[in-house]
Amino acid sequence: MKHGYRFSHRLKVRYSEIDGQKIVFNAHYLTYIDVAVTEYFQEGLKLNITDGDFDFVLAKSTLEYKKPAHLNDWLNIWCKISKIGNTSMTMNCMIAKEGEDDPIVLAEIIYVSYNPETKSARPVPELVRAQIEDFENSSQ
Repeated sequence: MKHGYRFSHRLKVRYSEIDGQKIVFNAHYLTYIDVAVTEYFQEGLKLNITDGDFDFVLAKSTLEYKKPAHLNDWLNIWCKISKIGNTSMTMNCMIAKEGEDDPIVLAEIIYVSYNPETKSARPVPELVRAQIEDFENSSQ
């Protein structure tokens, strides 16, 4: 557990993700977070987010850039759900270089539970809410 986070996903910065300044182009951090969030639900919570029982959409993302990542850096993307509302969930993420404690990016992401048939928000399913609460409140 790091800074109150129970879940992380590891990935390596690839050449196609750096820009002319030889640092990770800012938009790629959202992709890194998206990959880690998928793993959070599938690996951390053991939920199949593609089976139709639970779907969510991005409502808001706020990123705070602290320092850059570079080609071949190994990154850990830490994720935790900090709040569950009726239809929304707030996720906090921290990206750090492997072996370092200081974040390179901090993020707050708000997702809305989504019904693809009606194309509208719906309450977070009780099963999902319970699994998130159990996961986030348990100790390793």
